[in-house]
Amino acid sequence: MSSSNLKGFILAVVSSAFIGSSFIIKKKGLRRAGNNGTRASSGGYGYLREPLWWIGMVTMVVGEIANFVAYIYAPAGLVTPLGALSIIVSAVLAHFLLKEKLQKMGMLGCLLCIVGSVVIVLHAPEEQTLTSVQQIWDLAIQPAFLLYTASVIAVTLVLILYCSPRYGQTNILIYIGICSMIGSLTVMSIKAIGIAIKLTIEGTNQAVYFQTWIFAMVAVTCIITQLNYLNMALDTFNTAIVSPIYYAMFTSFTILASAIMFKDYSGQSASSIASELCGFITVLSGTAILHSTREPDPPLLTDLYTPLSPKVSWYIQSNGEWKQKDEDGSAPNFITVLRPDYFK
Repeated sequence: MSSSNLKGFILAVVSSAFIGSSFIIKKKGLRRAGNNGTRASSGGYGYLREPLWWIGMVTMVVGEIANFVAYIYAPAGLVTPLGALSIIVSAVLAHFLLKEKLQKMGMLGCLLCIVGSVVIVLHAPEEQTLTSVQQIWDLAIQPAFLLYTASVIAVTLVLILYCSPRYGQTNILIYIGICSMIGSLTVMSIKAIGIAIKLTIEGTNQAVYFQTWIFAMVAVTCIITQLNYLNMALDTFNTAIVSPIYYAMFTSFTILASAIMFKDYSGQSASSIASELCGFITVLSGTAILHSTREPDPPLLTDLYTPLSPKVSWYIQSNGEWKQKDEDGSAPNFITVLRPDYFK
């Protein structure tokens, strides 16, 4: 492993620890906010007044900054899959802090994530040497990547405008699909900005190029969209389900976007690509096991007018009397008799 990839690896591990912790802290903040007002999954923004949610946000920002710097030194094919470590952190913390029980098979899933990550690190492609933002812009306007970008935007709009209002509360893939596809564009923009900052610090000012500011605007827009729908996913579904599925989809789309834009695997041998693919499949297997062994969240009480008292039913006796019956089967001590002329 080159020194550049090693720096990226260390920063990615630190990033995973902070991001994994942020899932749990934000979840607790969302729960508190939901108890005092409209839930985020129902369009509420009360969590913005919850200090614990902001602590989770700060934790996530620190993790994302570390992740941001990691992309400067290492390719997306190395940094992004290491996000599996954040799943382990969130699963373990959810077990202790959110009482979302981690089964023994879940522990096996964590182990598979670690093994797969090691394989990916050992066979990761080397980072390209880019000397200006204009070079990155030329990569971004390739026909293949423009087609990918247009496809992501089109599918995301369909999910947001049509699928989310109808199926968002029951299908976890809606919210996470939006986060993942938009997230792949976020990573490409963040990588461009990171390289621009690095080159500027080294003495070649990249702020004079309009492409730098376009990448910045795209990144800000994508990040805001990601955070919004990630909050909705966390507030609606179990954390241990959101984390692995989000990881799997986000990593897959990011690797695909990076392969199209930066051609990360053009100089690698077939055996190295196959090994990294096996490592990624191993990580996906670990996340699938984590998903299958975790208990789902209890259903929410959506009807505020559901009676708290025992249910009452009515039946008619053979003598024409209407009689009230409790849910436990016992009849009350009173009988209601309806006269025939009552309905006239």
